[in-house]
Amino acid sequence: MSIDRTELLALSAKEKLDIIEMLWDDLGSSDQEIPLPAWGDEEAVRRRAELIANPEIGLTHEEVWSRIERRKEISE
Repeated sequence: MSIDRTELLALSAKEKLDIIEMLWDDLGSSDQEIPLPAWGDEEAVRRRAELIANPEIGLTHEEVWSRIERRKEISE
């Protein structure tokens, strides 16, 4: 497979996001195992320990969705 990196980097932000979304959807529908880097596991463990030690830094499900909705309203 050959991808012209210069051409790809020259795309607009919207075009890049469209490609990212297409690839993300493709990965999500695939049965292939997705290898994760070791730093990802390490970061998850670090964040979990931080949240357990300091629970007030976390957000509720409702707070997360509220923030998402506010961002959607701003971008529309």
